[in-house]
Amino acid sequence: MHRLARHARRLEMRVVTRTSPGAADFDRRTDLDIRRAGRAGGGPASNLAVSARGLVEAARFRPRAVVSGHVVTGPAARAIGRIAGVPVIQYVHADELRTRPRTARFAVLADAVVAVSAHTVGLAIAAGADRARVHRILNGVDLPAGPRGELAPRPTVITVARLEDRYKGHDVMIRALPLIRERVPEVEWVVVGDGSLRSELERLTDREGVRDAVRFLGTVPDGERDAALKRAHVFAMPSRLPTGGIGGEGFGIVYLEAAAHGLPVVAGNVGGALDAVVDGETGLLVDPEDPAAVAQAISGLLRDPERAAALGAAGARRARQFAWPIVTARIEDLILDVTRAVATRHKG
Repeated sequence: MHRLARHARRLEMRVVTRTSPGAADFDRRTDLDIRRAGRAGGGPASNLAVSARGLVEAARFRPRAVVSGHVVTGPAARAIGRIAGVPVIQYVHADELRTRPRTARFAVLADAVVAVSAHTVGLAIAAGADRARVHRILNGVDLPAGPRGELAPRPTVITVARLEDRYKGHDVMIRALPLIRERVPEVEWVVVGDGSLRSELERLTDREGVRDAVRFLGTVPDGERDAALKRAHVFAMPSRLPTGGIGGEGFGIVYLEAAAHGLPVVAGNVGGALDAVVDGETGLLVDPEDPAAVAQAISGLLRDPERAAALGAAGARRARQFAWPIVTARIEDLILDVTRAVATRHKG
């Protein structure tokens, strides 16, 4: 949502969002019009505060359209739309349709629904969205500045993800590591991100006997994350679908970020990764439940640097097609089209 607001050129954006750590400093450094409500950390009370602030701000400046970035703001967006007589554009990703099904069923009845992958299109329709109002627009990516630079001396696999969601596949990566080490003994797995699962995953590395091959970096600044991506040889995150097939990876911007850095990508052959990774062209899609399949894909790329480089180069070329200014222009087209259609309908 920040990238959409920052790169919009034909629309004036007023942003209403919740308070977060470092928000005051962030707001001072941006030229966006940001109004915050609630407390850092989120929760139902913060969601209600953001919704209430949105209603107040809408009454003050009378928007021509409302974009809701999450289903929790869908009810407030719908209320604004009805009061002001303007269209509502609702973003859906994936996992919120599993964790907040009732709210999602209401939110997807918007004038237009932006689904970030084919997987999310199906989830939105299953939740009750009108197929004609669902628009598949893939997420964008920030393109890295400068050349990739020198690779790490050790064969390095990197994963970037919060250690909060089991479907991300960190456990499968750990179980795949002994198999990878049989073929690439010096391999190192670098894990960027932190969360409540970290201690559990660290214990799993001990049980699998691979602790010496794993570096948990925790949460790091963007520059340090990008430096780690530039030094790695392969990006891997075998995300799987949660039980029931609802949710999971809506798109996986991180796959596109890795590709933008010239990395070949190994991902699960399910969910949003099917849109983020072109199998055999920008990376490899494998069974995310099978450590042996994950290990074979990763070790194969580490042992075949020419193929890895070819996949990485193709991924970087494809990522340029999804630079945020390009994707934002597509979103602006949709918002303007829907706004015109609703205005015409009201005149009629």
